[in-house]
Order: sequence, then C-alpha cells, then structure tokens
Amino acid sequence: MIDMHPQELFRKLFAFYGPQNWWPGEGFEIAIGAVLTQNTSWSNVEKALQNLKQNGLLNPQAILIYDIEFLKQLIKPAGFFNQKANYLRNLCSLWIKNSIPSRDDLLAVKGIGEETADSILLYLLNKPEFVIDAYTVRISKRIGFNGPDEKSYWKRFYQEKMKKDIQVYNEFHALLVIHAKKYCKKSTPLCKECFLYEDCAYSKK
Repeated sequence: MIDMHPQELFRKLFAFYGPQNWWPGEGFEIAIGAVLTQNTSWSNVEKALQNLKQNGLLNPQAILIYDIEFLKQLIKPAGFFNQKANYLRNLCSLWIKNSIPSRDDLLAVKGIGEETADSILLYLLNKPEFVIDAYTVRISKRIGFNGPDEKSYWKRFYQEKMKKDIQVYNEFHALLVIHAKKYCKKSTPLCKECFLYEDCAYSKK
C-alpha cells in the first residue's frame, strides 16, 4: 500500500488535467448515454445520440412509442443495439412512473448495472454516488490501493475515504477515465511518461 490518500490522488489528477465538466448532454439524454456507453466508446455513443436527437427521441415517452426496429437502427453505432434498445425501453418505463428513482429502483431494471445506475444518479440526479468502472479499478490497484477486482469494493473504498461531494465525485471519475486512456493503459501503460511515476507502486515493479 502506498502512502497516498485518495484525496491526494484526486488533487494531483485535477492539477494536471484540470476540470473535465462531465457528463456530456443534459436531461434524460444523460441517462440514455449511460445505457448506450456500455461496452463501447463514447465516440460511438455520440453518433447514436445524434441519430436520436434528429428524430426527437431524447425523452422516455418518445422512445417508448417509437417503433423498436427503427430505434435499433438509430442506436446501431453504439453496438449491441438489439439489447440496448430493450434496455432503453426498460429504463423509460421506470422513468415515466418515477423520474427520481433510487439506486435500488434502477438496479431492478434489466440492463441497468451498478456503473450505469451510479452514472445516472451522479450525473443526472445529482446524488453522491461514486462511479466505479474498469478504469478506476485498474488505476486504484496499480497505484497501490490494494484490493480485489470487485467494483463494489472500490465503491465502498472511495466513499469511505472521501467526503460525500457531488462535484468531487463527478470530477474524480472523469479524471480517472482520462488518465487511464492517456497513461495508465490496459496492456501498454506509459509509466515512465506518467506524472504519477514516483507515486505509483506499479512503476516500481
């Protein structure tokens, strides 16, 4: 375990990258994006969102009444479009009944996992839920915050170590994502070029 608190990691990342101003979009578009970004890149999601926007489908009522086969074609750029079309409809059905769902409400919807639910809660509903994705787990373990691969462990870890602050949670998640993409890559991490080199347990191996 390295001698660094998660708050210090946040400060170093923020000082280097600056504010990220996540999440792209506004209103229910954020929830749609959270579903569409499962197992794909954001650039693909943007294409699907643009298709939905052009057809007036950025609200739950419109998505539910729109022909599902055409909906699949509109979101095809995001991949897994057959599944995601149904996941979107499942979410829309919930949203029409309850536009301020709890975490348990969201997790009860088929197609909504913990990462997707927490993204909706944090970025759309302004709830202090720390979003954990594969990037967060990778960086946390490499830098020396020893722990298992389970995302639930890391959610507890960060929420116990840091004060509940929506803006900090928002920025921290975004900063971890950009750092994982630029330096802490999955198979070829750029350790010697990374500004966290001296702080990182992985670079000392």
